[in-house]
Amino acid sequence: MPKDHLNTVFKGALILSISSLVAKILSAVYRIPLQNMVGNTGFYVYQQIYPLYGIGMTFALNGFPNFISKLVAEQPDETSKSLIARRAFHILSGLSLVVFFGLQLGATWIAAHMGDVNLAPIISAVAWMFVFMPWLATGRGYYQGKFLMGPTAVSQLIEQVVRVAIIIMAAYFSVRLGWDNYRMGTWAMSSAPLAAICSSLIFTAFGLRYLLAPAPAPAPAPTHPLPSYRKLTKRFVIEGGTLCLVAAVVILLQLVDSFTVMRGLVHQGQLPEVAKALKGVYDRGQPLVQLGLVVATAFSATLLPALTDALAKRQPIEFKRQTQAMVHVSLALSMAATVGLVALMPQINRLLFGSLEGTTALRIYIISILFAALITTYTSVLQSLNEYTAMIIGIIAGLATKVLANYIFVVHYGINGASAVTVLSLAVMFAVMWLGSPEDLQQVLLESGYLIKLLALSAVMGIVVVLSCHQITALVGPILANTRGMAGIITVIGVLIGVLVFVAGAVYARLFTIREWLVLPYGKRLIKAVAKGKEHHS
Repeated sequence: MPKDHLNTVFKGALILSISSLVAKILSAVYRIPLQNMVGNTGFYVYQQIYPLYGIGMTFALNGFPNFISKLVAEQPDETSKSLIARRAFHILSGLSLVVFFGLQLGATWIAAHMGDVNLAPIISAVAWMFVFMPWLATGRGYYQGKFLMGPTAVSQLIEQVVRVAIIIMAAYFSVRLGWDNYRMGTWAMSSAPLAAICSSLIFTAFGLRYLLAPAPAPAPAPTHPLPSYRKLTKRFVIEGGTLCLVAAVVILLQLVDSFTVMRGLVHQGQLPEVAKALKGVYDRGQPLVQLGLVVATAFSATLLPALTDALAKRQPIEFKRQTQAMVHVSLALSMAATVGLVALMPQINRLLFGSLEGTTALRIYIISILFAALITTYTSVLQSLNEYTAMIIGIIAGLATKVLANYIFVVHYGINGASAVTVLSLAVMFAVMWLGSPEDLQQVLLESGYLIKLLALSAVMGIVVVLSCHQITALVGPILANTRGMAGIITVIGVLIGVLVFVAGAVYARLFTIREWLVLPYGKRLIKAVAKGKEHHS
């Protein structure tokens, strides 16, 4: 790969990574004020339908664009690139119309199987987003296939900003004008198609020229025959479907929750209104897991271009080093985030949501961060190696675990059971992927005693944070400690103590190599500081 072209790829990957990071943070953070404004039941109404939106946007933002970019990159000339994009648009249009009409006609049936027929109008509202999915996915995929990440990044940010703004406005007017929760939910989910329209405008010129024009430009004939619609559709289903499945893992688990948690709680003996509120409490875990995943995967993702470069240059030793760095950083950050959140959960729950309801369920749910981060990292590596079998089997096994066990566990253990099954499902997914991955990739977790060091360090950090929080609570008294303001102070102090303990322990135990420290924020400064300290003591 020429150096200039490689630089373009790296720069594009960086732009897309930054926009994805901002979009993920927005997607996680807005749900906290939403829950505070509309309460547990209002949050339940929104979260019941959110997985349908999440799946649609995963298709439009990650799964199908990544597959279309691969199709476009495979083409040898500009005419072929535009023609393959046009055919992809036609296939996706057929798929999206099937989904759209399925959701519109089946809204009442879906709502009834979720245990709440009042959700039907909200399902109908979110269905309109699928009309714009082909336009978005094809536009993003085309530009990504030409290594131009700017349009995708801009459309991604526009979509999130517009959607979040509409959701918060809907919540505000709901409180101000006294709307019921279902009217609020309908307006909030109308944000999905409206945001899709706004983000689609970025691809207007491309769409009018290549997708909707009678004859796509440029005019010269392609230099080689394009695959038929039949073959292309088959690739969409197998390859594109695989990418979509990988990207939507966590959201698919949430979709299972939408169909089982509310119904399981009612079967357990809870009144419908109480069950809705409990589901809303359980859903508090989702933004926390999202934020944890952003932290756990953001820095390891910076190694992806180097991983791709090593593979392209056929440098197996360098590829293994980059893989090890990526896995180690992701695992360490996800472990630290998980243990820290579990230790601080009572204070975080009070601070963000105003009560201690569901603290145990949230503590269990938070463990999802650990396995979800590992799944994300391993799928990135396996995709770069074109190893899809272990991924697909792992995802199917994990989803089957969730589908088969969730309702039973909810009936017996309530929302604690739902949290436990989510963690178990992700653990099954990762275990299958790990066992099915190449031996070198398996050994990354086991070599040099890394895992033992990390577990010991995380346990020490967790114990120190818990003891520190108990000490502060004892000093200020139970009444003051139960206020949101004091919960915030204790949380900040706990985070600072946790970071200091973890970093000091990582340096002392030599948890990371120099390469791995450099990936982390301020890692270079820390290496210099430690080196100076050694010189001073010698």
